[in-house]
Parts: sequence; C-alpha cells; structure tokens
Amino acid sequence: KKAWDPFISAMKEKTGLDVRAYFASDYAGIIEAMRFGKVDFAWIGNKGAIEMVDRSGGEVFAQVVGKDGTHGYYSYLIVNKKSRYQTVDEVLKDAKNLVFSNGDPNSTSGYLVPGYYIFGQRGLDPKKIFKRTLNASHEANGLAVANGKADVATFNSPSMKRLTGTHPDVAEKLRVVWTSPVIPDNPMVWRKALPDDLKAKIKAFVLDYGTKGPDAAAERAQLQKINREGFRASDDSQLIPLRKIECYSQIVKIQDSQTMSDEEKKAKIAELNAQMKKYGD
Repeated sequence: KKAWDPFISAMKEKTGLDVRAYFASDYAGIIEAMRFGKVDFAWIGNKGAIEMVDRSGGEVFAQVVGKDGTHGYYSYLIVNKKSRYQTVDEVLKDAKNLVFSNGDPNSTSGYLVPGYYIFGQRGLDPKKIFKRTLNASHEANGLAVANGKADVATFNSPSMKRLTGTHPDVAEKLRVVWTSPVIPDNPMVWRKALPDDLKAKIKAFVLDYGTKGPDAAAERAQLQKINREGFRASDDSQLIPLRKIECYSQIVKIQDSQTMSDEEKKAKIAELNAQMKKYGD
C-alpha cells in the first residue's frame, strides 16, 4: 500500500481529481466494488480483469511495464529447497502425500495459468489428487512453503523478486519446479461508463507517470520498489490468451462432469470451442 501512496498523491496533484485509494483483501472485493460503481479504475491481474470486463462494466486501458522493460511475467510452482522434488512431474506423482496451497481463484498467475498448464492439460483436479488443497495469496503461499506449512504452492516471478528484496532469507528457502509460458503483465481497468474527458485525464497521467516531466526520475524510483518501470497503452485484447485458457479449463471440467448428460456436454463444449475460435489462433 505504501508503495502506491506517491502514485495516488501525484495523480491528485497533476489531474486535480479527488483520488481515493481502495485496497481489498482479495480480487473479488475490487471486482464487486467496480460493478457497483464504488471503484472507477483499478490495477488487477488478467483473470480479475476478465471478470471486471464481463461482469463489472470494465475496460482495459493500460498495462504495467516490468522493471526490466518486459511486458510479461511468469507463474511458478514452488517447493522448499529441502524438499526432494525437482520437477513438477515428481510433485504430481507424489501428490496424494502433499499439502498444496493454490492461489486466489481470481488470480491469473496463482490459479488460472497453473490450473491450465499443470492440471488442465493433464486432466487432473488438484482438489482430488493432493492430500489437502488450500487457497491463499502469493505472499502467503511463499511463506507457507518456506515455513513448512505447505509442501508445494503456486507463486509468480514478481512475488519472487519482491521476496528476494525484502526477505532474502525466506526466498532462499524456495525452489521453483515449474515455470509457465509468459503471461501478459497486469492491466489497469477503468469503468467503461466514465466520461471521456475523465478517461483522458486518467490515461494521460498513467502513461506519463515515470516517463515525462520534472518528477519522472523520482516516479520511476517509486515504481521500481514494486518491480515496475512504468505503463503503456493497452486494451481488452491483452486478455485473449487468458480467455482461451479459461475456455479450455471449462471444457476439461465439463468432460469430467458426473452430473451432465452426454448431450449437455456436447452442446456446452461446442459453445466453448466456438468461443475459442472467435478469439483466433
């Protein structure tokens, strides 16, 4: 929260807007707040952004740029360095004996991406294969594995960088056994219904922050505290790769359903395949 204070203060000063920061304990709280007009724009993960666009009248307008200038990040699966597990396949082979801490269900890198690449593509359900499955934030997952409260957990590269900087002793206890393909970096989403002049003010400030004006160097220094370099323009199309993954995950769940008839499964899967086709190759 403290890392965002200078951003909020600068926005108030440069735009003249009455900007008030709101922090929620989970993504669902922010998504619902936008749905009811209590939040006008937000920085959130791609999975949460999909929910905002589809359910809360949101629209992607910008994307954060990583400290190294990249536009993406990675999902991890981590174990304790004292663990004998070196690969994701070794973890899955012994899953029935392990406690797994999954991510927030609205998290892109903590839940959606590993759910697709690790479990969905193998036809596995983490709730069924592990001895016990939990859900927690990235930070809580890292600490749980480091302290032996969980055997394996989802994590991500930004959280690893943060942890290495703030608590290197904790980061040193973690081993990455799986790394995802690149994930588009987190978007900023505003309420689509905002007036155009207000959108213009918000977008100009966000895109200029850390890049233009006499305060650019100080602003970049603040951004680097959260492993970010700045922002670039974006739109809803950055969500397409994650939408495809979500469609595939739903197809797997339908195929494994014990309550749906074959006809229902066929119809739902055809609908999801058509939706994936709409998103392109």
